[in-house]
Amino acid sequence: MNPGVGKALSAWAVAGALVLAGCGGDRARPKGAAPPPLQAVVMQLERVPLERELDGTIEAVNQGTVAAQTSGRVAEIFYDVNDFVPAGAVIVRLRATEQRAGLLQADAALREAAARQAEAETAYQRAVQMYERKMVAKAMLDQATANRDAAVARLNAAQAQLTSAKEGVAYTEIRAPYAGIVTKRHVEVGETVSPGTPIMSGLSLQFLRVTVDIPQSIVDQVRRIKQAAIYVGGRRVAATKLTVFPEASEPSNTFRARLELPENATDLYPGMFVKVGFVIGETEQLLVPAKAVVERSEVTAVYVVDAGGRTALRQVRLGHRIGDRIEILAGLATGDRVAVDPIAAMQRLQPGAAG
Repeated sequence: MNPGVGKALSAWAVAGALVLAGCGGDRARPKGAAPPPLQAVVMQLERVPLERELDGTIEAVNQGTVAAQTSGRVAEIFYDVNDFVPAGAVIVRLRATEQRAGLLQADAALREAAARQAEAETAYQRAVQMYERKMVAKAMLDQATANRDAAVARLNAAQAQLTSAKEGVAYTEIRAPYAGIVTKRHVEVGETVSPGTPIMSGLSLQFLRVTVDIPQSIVDQVRRIKQAAIYVGGRRVAATKLTVFPEASEPSNTFRARLELPENATDLYPGMFVKVGFVIGETEQLLVPAKAVVERSEVTAVYVVDAGGRTALRQVRLGHRIGDRIEILAGLATGDRVAVDPIAAMQRLQPGAAG
């Protein structure tokens, strides 16, 4: 360790111990009584996943632009950029004068067709009875049958026309296909739109994924193991699904991979850059409890306990967090004993003991 850093650690640790002592840290223990033994963990190499870190970009699984499905003039706009929209909510309403007139016309046509069909059915039943009594010729029965079938066909056509008219009215209320946030509004009140005109763009934060390019040198291991996670804000988020595309991109000769993230992942937004760790094997590493690590300003350290129970502050370099433990990349060796409670260890620190 750098001598200047060691002196700074020693001074900082001793000052902290004096402050704790001044605050009454020893009052609970009778004078001359031996302090209780420190709880410590012995550093041993453990097998952990070996990861290769690459840069990735977060994107929304559900994102797109809603377009008009009928012609009309924009009457109302209910949401704007950065607004949250519930699934199925009306985002834009068009003037529906023509569509409602068409609906009324289709409804009237359906009622007329239903009446004509009922009349034709009655005439058909009468013709059947008369034909059975030999009162009319077969040609009259055939005519009644044809009239009935034509009336049924007209009724079906009227019902289809009514359904289409109702759909046309429904198209004047443009709804959100899923819950999300508006990213862009393409129209203003008073504009005339036609089928296919972009109305509003948005994305959902419920389901996110990460895209990353994998070099050819590790793609076989990634495909075989299929484990990956992202690292952001000091935390690790494991991917729920990993998909590697079957062909390499030109001219980089890298393979595109897509990582599905847990639903409603917090503090993650489309467009963010993150570190992606792909598991490509196993390695041995020292792991220390996260609560044993002391972080003050630019100093990251742990308290090491020697055979006599004395403590010394030792600077370490950390790796990734795995559950409630953290990888130690430098500063500790196999067999070192690390105090689990840094506060209790600080109270026993002797001047000049920091290493």
